[in-house]
Amino acid sequence: MFAKPRPGYTTAAATGDTVVLLIGMRVNRFWAVHHWGPVMYAMFRMLYELRRSPERGLRGRILLTASPRTYYVVQYWESKEALYRYSTAPDGFHHTVWGIANRMVRAGRTRGHVGLWHETYVVPEGGYESIYFDMPAFGLAGATGQVPVEERGRHAAQRLAFRSGAGSGASTAESAGESAGESAGTTEGAADGVDARADAPGVS
Repeated sequence: MFAKPRPGYTTAAATGDTVVLLIGMRVNRFWAVHHWGPVMYAMFRMLYELRRSPERGLRGRILLTASPRTYYVVQYWESKEALYRYSTAPDGFHHTVWGIANRMVRAGRTRGHVGLWHETYVVPEGGYESIYFDMPAFGLAGATGQVPVEERGRHAAQRLAFRSGAGSGASTAESAGESAGESAGTTEGAADGVDARADAPGVS
């Protein structure tokens, strides 16, 4: 909340696969606080547990709201194996909560007062890229670190072509950037040479 912005263009220092988990709840009936209140409490308790135990593999998270009814967390995990281990760990709070929830479902004690959901994405290297301008470490950069955008490429195509393998990343990214620049006729940003069109929201 009080992080200091880093001037200029940066990108996330992520390498290898990136595992993203979206998990949240929806308040179906506001008056049923006795149903959705404990669910929200459980969500915060799990985040607290994971923050105190970084060895479990959670790299970073962002709390978001989609509406007055829907709240969720974007989580970045070091691997899908780490995510699976935590979700089934007998000593983890998630295991306890899901045991209670499953017993309630089997007993027919749920009344639709609160909805639960999650989505998991395993994105291989070359399937993600990022750019931040005058931003503190946020999102993927908050989870994996923040580097000058020039280290990964000025264009989105260069950053997508980046590979962390020794010696292969830079040349691949450079050739991808040259190809992208020639075919799209892109112009470089006046301040630091970043292709603004390639990184504008909604522009591919």
